[in-house]
Amino acid sequence: MCQFCKPPQLEATKGCTECKSSFCNECFKLCHPWGTQKAQHEPTPPTLTFRPKGLMCPEHKEEVTHYCKTCQRLVCQLCRIRRAHASHKVTPVLSAYQALREKLTKSLAYILSSQDTVQLQIAELEEMVKHTEVNGSQAKEEVSQLIRGLCTVLEEKQAALLQAIQESQQERLASLHHQVQEHRAMLENSGMVGYTQEVLKETDHPCFVQAAKQLHSRYRSVRGPQGVSGCGACSLMPVSLPAAPEAPVIDTQRTYAYDQIFLCWRLPQHSPPAWHFTVEYRKSDTKAKALKLWQRCEEVRGTSALVEYLDMDSVYVLRVKGCNKAGFGEYSEDIYLHTPPAPVLNFFLDNRWGFNRERLAISKDQRAVRSMPGLPMLFAAERLMTSCHLSIDLLIGDVAITQGRSYWACCVDPSSYLVKVGVGLESKLQEWFQVPQDVVSPRYDPDSGHDSGAEDATVDAPPPYAFLTIGMGKILLSHGSALTSRDPSGCTIPLPPRIGICLDYKRSKVTFYDAVSFRGLWECGVDCSGPVCPAFCFIGGGALQLQELVASKQERKVTIGGLSKLD
Repeated sequence: MCQFCKPPQLEATKGCTECKSSFCNECFKLCHPWGTQKAQHEPTPPTLTFRPKGLMCPEHKEEVTHYCKTCQRLVCQLCRIRRAHASHKVTPVLSAYQALREKLTKSLAYILSSQDTVQLQIAELEEMVKHTEVNGSQAKEEVSQLIRGLCTVLEEKQAALLQAIQESQQERLASLHHQVQEHRAMLENSGMVGYTQEVLKETDHPCFVQAAKQLHSRYRSVRGPQGVSGCGACSLMPVSLPAAPEAPVIDTQRTYAYDQIFLCWRLPQHSPPAWHFTVEYRKSDTKAKALKLWQRCEEVRGTSALVEYLDMDSVYVLRVKGCNKAGFGEYSEDIYLHTPPAPVLNFFLDNRWGFNRERLAISKDQRAVRSMPGLPMLFAAERLMTSCHLSIDLLIGDVAITQGRSYWACCVDPSSYLVKVGVGLESKLQEWFQVPQDVVSPRYDPDSGHDSGAEDATVDAPPPYAFLTIGMGKILLSHGSALTSRDPSGCTIPLPPRIGICLDYKRSKVTFYDAVSFRGLWECGVDCSGPVCPAFCFIGGGALQLQELVASKQERKVTIGGLSKLD
């Protein structure tokens, strides 16, 4: 109803937001006369609740028209031109409205579209909470059971030890009581001592013999003074208890580090025996913040164990302890062993192709070879001044490598005159089998002074051979290609106990290692366009043995000489 009509009131037809009232037509004209400021008020439909047309600035009572991004507040036209907002980023309300509306729309759409995913994640989290509670309860129960079991074992051990002490004590007390009775019997026969003294005063021989014979029989039934010293020694002996075995001594001379570690040990000379041993090992990673947990091979019978499934090119720490009736003994000293950088290649020396049987002798197990120059070598040395060349004897492995990475190791006799170990293309090695080579011709020398192939090879193409030169207990590292050499003109280093060779067929690289410390000695390229074989060269006397493998022999496919044979 109109709020300005006199009774009776008429129904309102217009409203004014500025006046916050509803009017009929006549009352609206009377309250908004022409030519006044109220005439500028815009009529609205009649209503009982009036809301301002726009938000008003609380300071200037003006409608806000802009948004200050710096202050993050709405401002009116007067606020905008004031010094307080002179350097601020001010944008029209419409721009702020559109930007915020777009953001809210996207956020709402994302929330609505992610409700199913969120519900699924909530369900998964609730399920994980349940599993965590169940696992926590099970862990608590398992710990309690283990503690109870440990207490039971300790009680049984305590009962066994107390029983052993009781039995030893009773045996010792029985022995001591018996000796006490014997010595008391000696005191009881003190009258016989006086009688003996009177008999000894007898000078008549027949009378003395008759009396002394019976007296001596009585003395034989009584224990002599030796029982006193025996009693004293017996009383000082302690009650013996079972002792745990001492710390084992690991025999590092028989321990070799491959992808499987064969560990040997022994107990000290005066150590109590052990029923079984426990071998513990873990990976030694200096970069890791936390130490790796020990892994165990429990109840190992004997004094050796095989540790399998190890990571390549890693350092492992190993230790051993023994156990007997008294429990576990002390740990042995920790030893550190290095695994190879690649899987170990299992091969044998080929005894069918190319090698000179007069100068090279291969062992029955095809794991060792010895060069015996003999008289032919002496005759060749005698004729050396007349341009007679010494021969190179070549021997290769019976397995060809066509992919991946492979590692093997060998021991070279330090007294060898000249031995070369390395790899070569199978096709080039077959040419060597057909044509005997000499020392002088550099065209056929496997390393020709730089240990990396033939001299006539191109600069870009990798050489078909790669050999490490060993002689008189030294290794020749030349042309600055050594990983350990800083001298650009090359150097020699002492021969390590074992030489390791690692071939990366994909990268066409071969690397030589000190197989004990796995320190890199030398690396070079080699042609891997075809099958590559392990190769060994001998000049003069020398000996070489392949490293024994821990694992049993597996099936090997032989590809030398174009034939294929499965052993």
